Amino acid sequence: MSRLELGGDLIELTRALCDIRSESGDEGAIADAVEAALREHAHLEVLRDGDAVVARTSLGLPSRVVIAGHLDTVPIADNLPTRLVDGVLWGRGTVDMKAGVAVQLALAAALDAPTRDVTWVFYDHEEVAADLNGLGRLVANHPDWLAANFAVLGEPTNGGLEGGCNGTLRAEVRLTGVAAHSARAWMGVNAIHAAGEVLRRLEAYEPRTVPVDGLDYRESLNAVLVSGGTATNVIPDACVVTVNYRFAPSASPEQAADHVRELFDGYDVVITDAAPGARPGLDDPAAQEFAAAVLGVTGGAPAPKFGWTDVARFSALGVPAVNFGPGDPLLAHKVDERCPVDQIHLAYRAQHAWLTA
Repeated sequence: MSRLELGGDLIELTRALCDIRSESGDEGAIADAVEAALREHAHLEVLRDGDAVVARTSLGLPSRVVIAGHLDTVPIADNLPTRLVDGVLWGRGTVDMKAGVAVQLALAAALDAPTRDVTWVFYDHEEVAADLNGLGRLVANHPDWLAANFAVLGEPTNGGLEGGCNGTLRAEVRLTGVAAHSARAWMGVNAIHAAGEVLRRLEAYEPRTVPVDGLDYRESLNAVLVSGGTATNVIPDACVVTVNYRFAPSASPEQAADHVRELFDGYDVVITDAAPGARPGLDDPAAQEFAAAVLGVTGGAPAPKFGWTDVARFSALGVPAVNFGPGDPLLAHKVDERCPVDQIHLAYRAQHAWLTA
């Protein structure tokens, strides 16, 4: 098992985390290493559920915050081990989101007397289907482990503060035809050709920008998958266009589904997956304290999170939550994933200032 040194160099800790392969479903090794490292610190109570590890202080302070990050990555694409070149750390997980996890671990070890009780959460299966998500499992199995006044998710935000998140919905637009031999195509009806109108509606669609609690959330609605056909000499009798709708957190999944059905009126639309967004929550006093402390170090102003993140799970628990972490989210999942080391240090300093204020 790899040994993690939490009190050493922050960038070397980030590299060590990234270099432990932990694609979704294979987080056992990194969870073992994280658990072992945290258990070396007497001020932390360490708990585990599957490949999710939780560590918390119990100082009896009047407020408690959760700081959470996921341990898994998307599949490696010949981009490990990590490389450090001219102040930039390259490799899978450097952005999404082991730099953020390194910041969490270093702070968890260093802060034996924070000004707020802290629950540190490191969880599995974030990059795959929502029903496998380790944070969702903790919500179901141990909601008391996540009790808090405020939560921070260390997802990459380029070192900025991003409030809430868009909701997400997937739907299938199902088209039917009549199968026939391709040499006698006039005997059938081509279901793939029928997808043309669906795609034209998407091409003409103008996504909205929706203001929510002072932040402007951009929406998007796109075809992400087209499937159909059985053989190269058969006119296809079925085709499915899968669409993904990212909707503002002011709308419910039910309202989002109605919007998609309205766009594809006349077609068979089946909603296959949906998750609500999270409002920014920046009007909460705990969130305002976080914003004041962190932005005092990083500068800038709060912005919306356009993608879906697990802040929505905290929002569903009634816990205000924000996204804050090192790394440019536009580089997440890319082969050339990379993170400036200065941003990792800045994220550490900003959260240290907040937790010791």
